[in-house]
Amino acid sequence: MINIILCGCWGRMGEAVIKSLESGVSGCDAQIVAGINIATPNEAPTCKFPTYELISDFPGKADVIIDFSHHSALPSLVEYARETSTPLVVATTGHTDEELALMRQASEKVAIFHSGNMSLGINLLIELAKLAEKTLGISFDVEIVEKHHNKKLDAPSGTALMIANAIKENKADATYVFDRHTERRAREQNEIGIHSVRGGTIVGEHEVIFAGPNETITLSHSALSREIFAGGAIRAASYIATKPAGLYNMSDLINGK
Repeated sequence: MINIILCGCWGRMGEAVIKSLESGVSGCDAQIVAGINIATPNEAPTCKFPTYELISDFPGKADVIIDFSHHSALPSLVEYARETSTPLVVATTGHTDEELALMRQASEKVAIFHSGNMSLGINLLIELAKLAEKTLGISFDVEIVEKHHNKKLDAPSGTALMIANAIKENKADATYVFDRHTERRAREQNEIGIHSVRGGTIVGEHEVIFAGPNETITLSHSALSREIFAGGAIRAASYIATKPAGLYNMSDLINGK
């Protein structure tokens, strides 16, 4: 049985993780032993585990931490993970360069799993996008469109950046363009356009467009439920719980590294 500390336990994704574990749909033998949430909602749900405002307030020991809170919580989580040698699954997005550097530095002392998207399907899409760029080459323009619900705080999504970064591996001189309305000029060959849509209750949609001479190829993925991200995070927790120090991602999990 893997014991989990769940950060952001009263958020949408925290609730999805709890439901996934209670229903057994994740397929992992795991349980939540503590929840962390910096603010208490007006109507806090009844939990089967104790909850705390700060992770440092938890007096017990867990096998792994899952973070679905906010990127600004990373420093305190990393400090706790290092001090207690507790592996950390970082499932939040919108991290600053400083926070990403902190993650890399901490991974020298403790196992850290980081992914901008915990869906296995999205990570397959990324691999297909890399193959498409390698095959199609410079004659095809690349545009990425991501859509999310109107409560999402960061834009573009961490997943859109994951896709762009993967494509850039075969397009070394690529530059990212996030806002075209400020410029009046023709599109340059090395650009990767990244566009964000926010509205309604869209869970998450990503589309990668390869537009070339006289033909267009489109790769897309639609998330129908937050449970796919919750299930992926639980699988990541199970995977990393016994790993040595290092920085891991979904590709490592998929390939069994």
